Amino acid sequence: MKFHTPFSKHELIPKEECLELKRQKGSYKIGIPKEDTSDENRVCLTPDAVSVLVRNGHQVYVESGAGLGSHFPDNWYSEAGAQIEYDKRKVFDNPIILKVQPPTLEEIEMMQLNGFLFSTLQVNNQCRAYFEHLNRKRITALSFEYLKDSHNQLSLLRMISEITGTGSILLASELLSSSSGGNGLLLGGITGVRPTEIVIIGAGTVGEFATRSALGLGASVRVFDNSITKLRRLQNQLGRISTSTLDPKELSKMLKRTDVLIVAIRSKDKIPVWITEEMVKDMKQGAVIIDISIDQVTCVETSEITTHTNPIAIKHGVVHYGVPNFTSRYARTTSKAISNFFLSYFLHLADEGNLESILSQDKGLKEGAYACKGRCTNRIVSEKYRLDYHDINLLLF
Repeated sequence: MKFHTPFSKHELIPKEECLELKRQKGSYKIGIPKEDTSDENRVCLTPDAVSVLVRNGHQVYVESGAGLGSHFPDNWYSEAGAQIEYDKRKVFDNPIILKVQPPTLEEIEMMQLNGFLFSTLQVNNQCRAYFEHLNRKRITALSFEYLKDSHNQLSLLRMISEITGTGSILLASELLSSSSGGNGLLLGGITGVRPTEIVIIGAGTVGEFATRSALGLGASVRVFDNSITKLRRLQNQLGRISTSTLDPKELSKMLKRTDVLIVAIRSKDKIPVWITEEMVKDMKQGAVIIDISIDQVTCVETSEITTHTNPIAIKHGVVHYGVPNFTSRYARTTSKAISNFFLSYFLHLADEGNLESILSQDKGLKEGAYACKGRCTNRIVSEKYRLDYHDINLLLF
C-alpha cells in the first residue's frame, strides 16, 4: 500500500543522518617550489593541471621560475590561476608541498609544522639528518617511489619507469656514437652488419620498455632476472626474446661480448653484487653501463652516482652512467606524467575530505609514507639509517 506524503524522500531523512552522511569537500593549499638541485628540470604540476585544481577550489602557490626547466613560464601559471611567489619561504609555508627532489635541510626548516610533503626519496642519497629534520617538524612525508593507487600498483613510479626505459635506449645510442666518443656503433643492425648486443638486468617496467625500444631499433637483446614469472610475462608481451636467470657464469659470458648493459633492478631489500669489478674488466673497451637503479639499489660493483653536468665515469675502459634523476633529461614529458598523476589524485582526495583522515583510510597513501608525525614509518629507511620503526596505523586516528 502506498502512502501519499507532502514531503520528499530527502526531507524525510533525519537531520542527524544527513549530518553523518554529508561529505565535506576538501580544499587544499599547495606549494610548488623551484628545484634548486643541479640539473633538475622537472616540476610536479603543469599550468593546465593548476587551472583544473584552481577551478575546483584549491589554491596553488608557485615559486617564480619553477617551471622554466620544463618550458613552462611564470605567466602560464599565473594565467592558470596560481599565485606566483618570489620568496621561497612563502611557498614552503603551505600545508602541502609538491616537489620532485627531496627538500634540503634548510627547506625542511621552512615547512609548516605537521605539514605534508610529496617528493622522491632517493634513499641511497640521503643522510640520517634528513629524516631527523623531518621528524622534528612532525612532517608526513610521502615518496613517489612507494605511492600506490587503488589497484595496489605503483602507478606514479610506473609512469616514470616507462620514460626511463625508453630513454635509456636513446641514451645508449647517443653514448655509442662517434660524436660522443663511443665506439661508433649504430644501435641496431643493418644488412650485412650484426646488430648491437644489449644486456638488460631486470624484467620490470624499466626493463620492459627498454626491451621494447631496443627491439624496435633492431638490437639483439638478452634480459636477465631471477623472477621466472617476470621473464615469462615479458616473453608473452614481446614475443620470443632471449631471457635468463641471473646465473653468474651465463652473465659473465654475455658481458664479454655486450655493447650496452642496462641495470634496471628494483628491490626493497639489499641485493648481491651480480656484476663484479672483474666482470667489468672483461667487457669490451668502450662498452656502456647505464645504471638506472643507482638511486635505490645497484648490483654493479663499479657503479657510482654521477650528475647531468658530469654524467660519465670511465672505469677499466667501460663508460659508466649513473645519474639518479634520469628522467630530468626529458623534463617536459616527465613533468606532464607526474602532473597527470597528482591532478587525478588531488581531485579524488578533495572529494573524500581531510587529507589526514584520508591517510588513515587509504592503504596506497599509507604505503607511500616514510615519515609521519615525527616517526619513521618505512622499514627500509629504518634499517638503513638506524631509526626506530613505527607502524603508521598506530599513529593515525
